[in-house]
Amino acid sequence: MKRQVKNIISAALIAAMVIPMSACSSKDASKPKDTGDSRKATKTETEAEGKVLNIQCWNEEFKSRVTDHYPGYEKTGDNSGKIGDVTVNWIITPTKDNAYQNNLDKILPENANASADDKVDIFLMEADYALKYVNSDTTMALKDIGISDDDLADQFDYTKDIVKDSNGAIKGASWQACSAGMIYNREAAKAVLGTDDPAKVQEAVSDWDKFNETAAKAKEKGYKITSTVNDTYRVYSNNVSAPWVTDNKVVVDANIKKWVDDSKKLVDAGETTTADLWSDDWSKGFFPEGKVFCYFGPAWLINFSMHADEDGSIANQGGWGYCNGPQSFYWGGTWIAAATGTDNPTLVKDIILKMTTDQTILKDIATKDSDCVNSKTVLSDLASDSSFGNKILGGQNPYKELEAGAEKVDMSNISNYDQGCNEEFQAAMKNYFDGNASYEDALSQFNTAIVEKYPDLTTD
Repeated sequence: MKRQVKNIISAALIAAMVIPMSACSSKDASKPKDTGDSRKATKTETEAEGKVLNIQCWNEEFKSRVTDHYPGYEKTGDNSGKIGDVTVNWIITPTKDNAYQNNLDKILPENANASADDKVDIFLMEADYALKYVNSDTTMALKDIGISDDDLADQFDYTKDIVKDSNGAIKGASWQACSAGMIYNREAAKAVLGTDDPAKVQEAVSDWDKFNETAAKAKEKGYKITSTVNDTYRVYSNNVSAPWVTDNKVVVDANIKKWVDDSKKLVDAGETTTADLWSDDWSKGFFPEGKVFCYFGPAWLINFSMHADEDGSIANQGGWGYCNGPQSFYWGGTWIAAATGTDNPTLVKDIILKMTTDQTILKDIATKDSDCVNSKTVLSDLASDSSFGNKILGGQNPYKELEAGAEKVDMSNISNYDQGCNEEFQAAMKNYFDGNASYEDALSQFNTAIVEKYPDLTTD
């Protein structure tokens, strides 16, 4: 999951602060068989396979999920462990300066020829660049290690769409389903709308026109509608009608242009700012004196990023609420992929199945780690459980809203170039929002930057 500069609250503090939450989605469906008591791969099945399992990742998150929840895992060191008689090595390369992807680009093409103990068996991907590896021979289709579409039937569709290659083969699976929505300041909602009830707040922000009307009302009460224009960018960009790139040509979608137009009006009216995400200016609204009406994000933003461990923060006081907002979207998630050339296909299969489809394990992750898990059944059960609530959200159980949102996420328009296009477009538009360039000049800056980054592309 992409958490960038987030403050990771200690496990003890989360247990004290938050009644476990794993928001996302679900719909009525016959429950798949609970595989919680499914056996581990036996020695007979794996004895002809490799004795070293190498896992490439960029941080500690997936490692902690495996070490805490995968049956039979034994920790032997900070970045090593054992599963049966197989040694597990965790190779962590941070994402800074694209180091993680550069590392994968170097080692994956030669993986089939690597020595047995050096072969990559599992690597992780994020949505922004997943297609780069999904549409490559370096990544195995899950069916080729014995994982069928039926095995993944309880997962949300968008989490599978993100990792489908051009032939429709699924090449990864995630234990997460990071449906996201609008996280609003309850005191601000009372001041601006006269209520902090999630259903009533949703009525006031159910589309962008209403959201912008609420922004004007918020200004009258001394609040910015969002901390920055960048808070809403993913909501718009997740709801485009076409990919960033078609036939090697970059095209700005109408919904991206709508973000530009709406954001410019908000900035010019003094109803938001152009601060960078994760900056000190952006996070001021986590405190009452910051005077911010809302943020947009998933469960991990609520649980790990809003300073819940800090006295005086809105989160510490249980002062946030949650609703779906103008459009459904998602933010984050990590996909587990099998590297072509792995000599541990049986164990890789078992890890992927257990960590992304075993309902007992997924519920354990949801309740203990506050992760939004990728199981319609598990999340549906949590959504209807009146004992679940989140203290950061004033005791609200947000699973119903997140459930509805996750079913609406459509990732059929992703492209190999999303990460670069999204980053460069936001950077270029800041000049326009700040009044330092016309829209045409800012767009020209984007076009220049994107062709420099991706020389195979053309622009208007």
